[in-house]
Amino acid sequence: MSNISQGPPASFLLVGIPGLEAFHSWLSVPFCCMYVMALLGNASLLLIIESDRSLHQPMFLFLCILAVTDLGLSTSIAPKMLAILWVDAREIDLDACLAQIFFLPAFTAMESGVLLAMAFDRYVAICAPLRYGTLLTPRLVAKVTLALVVRAVVIVVPFPLLVRRFQHFRSNVIAHRYCEHMALVKLVRGDTTANNLYGLILSLSVSGLDIAGISSSYALILRTVWRLPSREAQRKAFGTCGAHISIILVFYVPGLFSFLTHRFGHRVPQPVHIILSVLYLLVPPMFNPLVYGAKTKQIRTRVLKLFFLAKGTS
Repeated sequence: MSNISQGPPASFLLVGIPGLEAFHSWLSVPFCCMYVMALLGNASLLLIIESDRSLHQPMFLFLCILAVTDLGLSTSIAPKMLAILWVDAREIDLDACLAQIFFLPAFTAMESGVLLAMAFDRYVAICAPLRYGTLLTPRLVAKVTLALVVRAVVIVVPFPLLVRRFQHFRSNVIAHRYCEHMALVKLVRGDTTANNLYGLILSLSVSGLDIAGISSSYALILRTVWRLPSREAQRKAFGTCGAHISIILVFYVPGLFSFLTHRFGHRVPQPVHIILSVLYLLVPPMFNPLVYGAKTKQIRTRVLKLFFLAKGTS
């Protein structure tokens, strides 16, 4: 630990996973595989939807936004994390650290917002199918996307600003794999009440409001589905929501567990905290394109056509 007496340090040192340094090379393998799968899966999803005009519908446009968000989320953390595990490149300068503090929660808030928008899309498709084309137009999708971007930027900008105001730090060693807001705040010499409160209120309010909106959409969907006359119609209606429900669970359940262990799990070992937070940021970007590729008929059909076309030309 290097003590910093005055002024913000020019750079910080990320420790990776404390206590598991001997296993860094082995741990890099699954994390690298997850990042590569996230890159290939989401890039493929974007190419498939862009190349097929029949997929230029609101549901798939939201899926494109989700894929771009997942690419940004995974790329905000994985390259530096893998550099630490592979070549012990632990140093990160102050501006790069503040950039991570901004982009990671911004992409997380964006993903949460996109899941809410997709829940509304499913609500309109099932509860008001005759009005789907008139309500959910590409223009509305663009406006919703812009609103989500503005929301993410506005609510996350205070994080680096609240950190940047501090001039005195106990150390420049961050006990984490990436620059996380609360991990950096713990190094500050001074009153961090504003940082603590803002982080807690933002996490609870943004996720809470989005989860409430998603829950309300699915409550209305369930009410409509149970009123359908046949089990076959009910099954088809539920089938259109399967992929979305899966990615909601993959995103929110690990995130909630990571949040609770970070805030209240003081007896949970620090390596567990760090691994959970990394999985929370890497698993959804890897998992989302796999879920939609497997559960969405249009995308699955397109993937199979490309596969057999490539196989036939080889």
